Amino acid sequence: MSIAVDDLQLLLDIVACGSFSQAAARRGWSQPQVSQRIALLEADIGVPLFRRHRRGALPTSACEAFLPAAQDALAALRRGREALRQEPLLPRITLASLPSLSSVIFGPVLLALADAALEIRCTTDHSPAIMERLLTSQAQIGFVLRCPPMAGIQMERIWRSPMIAVVHKKHPLAKAGSLSLADIADQRLAPQYWGDGCDELLALIRSWRRVAGPIHAVQPAGAARELAMEHGFLTFIPEVAVRRDLREGRLVKLPLSDLPLWEWEVMMAWRTGKRADPALQQVLDTVRAMAGEWS
Repeated sequence: MSIAVDDLQLLLDIVACGSFSQAAARRGWSQPQVSQRIALLEADIGVPLFRRHRRGALPTSACEAFLPAAQDALAALRRGREALRQEPLLPRITLASLPSLSSVIFGPVLLALADAALEIRCTTDHSPAIMERLLTSQAQIGFVLRCPPMAGIQMERIWRSPMIAVVHKKHPLAKAGSLSLADIADQRLAPQYWGDGCDELLALIRSWRRVAGPIHAVQPAGAARELAMEHGFLTFIPEVAVRRDLREGRLVKLPLSDLPLWEWEVMMAWRTGKRADPALQQVLDTVRAMAGEWS
């Protein structure tokens, strides 16, 4: 029996979702349909591809060994379809980024590669969805926060950026000396929400807060930046997201003596493969060369 392309994509969907039922829901199929297709694929290949358990399915070592070939086959089909549509002959690289990272990464990377013989597409999503796009070759390079490793995906840290407190240059605290969390606790606050660390920060601030007003936590970084720039809020934000504003004096970093160190740990992720991809390598090398400027 020949292996259907659709079954290869189904295989990748189950690996990405970690569940037959979620993969079935994505396609509008029933779970028995998915189980039957995978059973036929396993029979054709001659090895079990998944270990079923109460909460889903885990790929076997045989499945992980087979994944690169399945990914390459789907990528080759996609390239063939693009050729039939008479799309540009230049290689194409799709970059996927968290929304909060997009303004930091996309512009500088596109500028650095403006004259390179390749085309770049940019898209945004959350980290799990970006990892799935890499796995299914819908994107070639992803920029995510540190997350669990995934079979077939290479990850490399490109920078760490501390969370800092900033205000507009005309804010009453902009010219203050050394401050503490107690000194800023009653301000109009809107930190960028970055996870558990933000919840810890809010708990610390509320222990000092004497006013009844709310504290808003927002995403992405651009929204927090705008609240500081345009509406007088004090925000906590990754330093890299406002580096240019700080350098040009539009925003001011507050010297908080008791602010714990929380960092954004930004990773560059891409799917590993046996065949060399010069366009992919060119973008990876460009980002590595720029990483020092972002730190």
